[in-house]
Amino acid sequence: MSEVYANRRSRLRDHFNAAGTAAALVTRPANVRYLAAAAPHGAVLLLGGSEDLLVCAVPPDDRPFEGRPDEALRVQVLPARGGDTAVTAADLARSQGADSLAVEEHHLTVARHRAIAAVAPALRLADVGRAVEQLRVVKDEEEISCLRIGAEIADQALGELLESILVGRTERHLALELERRLVDHGADGPAFPTSVATGPNSGRRGHRPTDRRVEEGDFLSVCLGATYRGYRCEIGRTFVIGTSPADWQIQLYDLVFSAQRAGREALAPGAAYRDVDRAARHVLDSAGYAEALPPLTGHGVGLEIDEDPQLSPAAMGKLDACVPVTVEPGVHLPGRGGVRIDDTLVVRPEADGGPELLTITTKELLAL
Repeated sequence: MSEVYANRRSRLRDHFNAAGTAAALVTRPANVRYLAAAAPHGAVLLLGGSEDLLVCAVPPDDRPFEGRPDEALRVQVLPARGGDTAVTAADLARSQGADSLAVEEHHLTVARHRAIAAVAPALRLADVGRAVEQLRVVKDEEEISCLRIGAEIADQALGELLESILVGRTERHLALELERRLVDHGADGPAFPTSVATGPNSGRRGHRPTDRRVEEGDFLSVCLGATYRGYRCEIGRTFVIGTSPADWQIQLYDLVFSAQRAGREALAPGAAYRDVDRAARHVLDSAGYAEALPPLTGHGVGLEIDEDPQLSPAAMGKLDACVPVTVEPGVHLPGRGGVRIDDTLVVRPEADGGPELLTITTKELLAL
């Protein structure tokens, strides 16, 4: 695996060297982990000069789920100047003779940027942009394997919940139980705060669980994800509580299911991001739900739960193979509730069977 991380760092080095910069400072934790195999709390990565350094204020913890630093990297434990390892690393770059330093301006605060400039005034600071995020878009098979295991854990936790008694339990209680089950089955933890929404709350994207109790006849929408070795997946399903759903619930569910299927079927190498969004959105637009739709149909996943690409109406770019994304259309009707269906898939060419579905919990409208 050391070669994998060395190759990632080499690609980034080619990028900032081509821009005329001698060294780069990576501060965004997910980017540090992508390049160094681990991102201990507060650690930064300094590339360039005689060797690459993972600069930490304290020795890295030896906890597998946090990752272990790449053996080819030198880990340097130094006092954090002003409490900031980024300032320490910039001073180190200066002492090693670098005349320029590329930084992640989109991640640094103004105060942090000023502190770096103050400690090394002779360094010309440049912006490395979102170069690491762009490298992270296409996953290798080891990364996809971590996502696949995370999806299996999320499926298992959700499946167990559906076998339990739900009526009378609160949204908050159910969310906490799901997160406990994720850890019990081997997840590092939840990929994001678990959303459980019932009745009039159902179908709302990003709903924070409340003390509302599950009632007969409710829609119940659940969105959860597992983190496994740092990689995060996502699944969302909607169910009905009771023996038989109402006609309006069946109609709304079938409509969202059709939209989600259209989005999934549009996933292919070379497909424009906006075209995937359009495929799902058109189904719901045509049924008169344009005002009830979320701003995007899906997004990339990986070391963060919301990565590039963004599948939205204005998104620019095209999909590549081996890009994991969510497809998650939904409709929420104020005062009534709604439906959300969410899968994590990996873009694959048609010759390899088309998009690979990682989250396999049934999308049939179950009455629980």
